[in-house]
Amino acid sequence: MKNLIIASTSTIHGGNYLDYLLPVLENHFANCETLLFIPYARPGGITEDAYTKNVSTAFAKINKKVVGLHTFSNPVEAITNAQGIFTGGGNTFLLVTQLYQNKVMEVLSKAIANGIPYLGTSAGSNITGISMQTTNDMPIIYPPSFATLGAIPFNLNPHYLDADSTSKHMGETRETRIKEFHSFNETPVLGLREGSWLDVKGESIILKGTLKARWFAQNQDPVELDPETNLATL
Repeated sequence: MKNLIIASTSTIHGGNYLDYLLPVLENHFANCETLLFIPYARPGGITEDAYTKNVSTAFAKINKKVVGLHTFSNPVEAITNAQGIFTGGGNTFLLVTQLYQNKVMEVLSKAIANGIPYLGTSAGSNITGISMQTTNDMPIIYPPSFATLGAIPFNLNPHYLDADSTSKHMGETRETRIKEFHSFNETPVLGLREGSWLDVKGESIILKGTLKARWFAQNQDPVELDPETNLATL
């Protein structure tokens, strides 16, 4: 049975890394002594070692040890034998490229399908969808494919921002960009606002947090979804 926490962000405004989610994660990873961390997205160009250290500091608060996937000579074996897995945020293009180059995209997908507890934040959440094509990130590197894990039957847009009617910014809104995606693609997209997450258990996909999420389907008006909505019914 699938067992995922898919979060828009690792850090909410004014908080420390993962603090807002730690009570949920303590339960989510209750049967895990050690978590395998996938640091490939490297936010801001941080090194994989430094990124893993930051994650280790956060998870030490709930008495979990963290090891980085980059430290294993055989990443396929590391994922296969992991007790729980966390993929952090950063650049989705870089993350997907590294997953393919290290031949672990399919292995990770199978591990998730088999029920390994998984946490994704930001880019690590993007990859749980059908494709990474609704990411907000710059294409700093060219991945072999845009196809991702397909752990949920739609795409995500983490860090979803609503249009600000008082702003003088003339660029595209997130809603406009998602509509552009739907000019060529049928895959639904969930705009996941900061501080919200999805709790996936088997076929159930429950929206968690205090905020609504915005659901986009091709040739339909966007719909606001309340917390505790089961997206599997959409």
